[in-house]
Amino acid sequence: MSAKKGYELKPNPATGRYRLISGNWKMNLNHLEAISIVQKLYFELRDVDYAFSEISIHPPATSLRSLQLLIESDRMRFSLGAQNLYFEQKGAFTGEISASMLSKLNVRYVIVGHSERRKFFGETDEIVNKKVAATFGEAMTPIVCVGESMQEREDGKTDDVLSQQVRGAFGEIAPELVAKAVVAYEPIWAIGTGLVATPEDASSGASLIRDEIERNFGVEVANSVRIQYGGSVTPTTAAELLAADGVDGLLVGGASLDAEAFARIVRSL
Repeated sequence: MSAKKGYELKPNPATGRYRLISGNWKMNLNHLEAISIVQKLYFELRDVDYAFSEISIHPPATSLRSLQLLIESDRMRFSLGAQNLYFEQKGAFTGEISASMLSKLNVRYVIVGHSERRKFFGETDEIVNKKVAATFGEAMTPIVCVGESMQEREDGKTDDVLSQQVRGAFGEIAPELVAKAVVAYEPIWAIGTGLVATPEDASSGASLIRDEIERNFGVEVANSVRIQYGGSVTPTTAAELLAADGVDGLLVGGASLDAEAFARIVRSL
């Protein structure tokens, strides 16, 4: 295959920040299916599509090496991402994967603190913080997920929940590192439910997150952090969500498993 060349990634002129659209495949697709999907996505996209947003792909760990080889050998304009890691460097932690293992596969982004990790695997803010530190320690970028449940939303606790999760994730992290982070606002009530936050909801969540970062790390850091929206994103809703004030990209779940649908989301900018 020939490489697609000639594009130059452009920042959003309104913010100066580079957009990021990430596909979180969760526990789906074996390594052969993963290769097929990425090849299809590559051919769905045009050269110009790469100018408006960086694209990261987060397969299960079993597919990371296969996709690393595919992306690098064909010089595809995708960034490789992981869905999780463990914060220890090595040791007797059966089934876990360290930051250094991921960095050796040229992983660039790691999703940290996804609501499913918090819900099903008991991840606390303290654990998320350790994972953020481990990710930065290997020169990778964390995509830190924060968001409120439907009950918390109905109880008027969204501000408190987002503020606590942001403080917890970045506690004791150097400001110059926080500035490089990505935060994904993923309201739990909109994940896998078919419910989608309105652009106003997405913008409000992004504003709360950025305000909390500013309170803790200053305005310059807050203006550097990229904030994604995540939660039942589809090709139909992507454009208006990306246009929401303060939103710098999308964390896409189910729709990223379909190459054509994911390409339409990328092209919605």
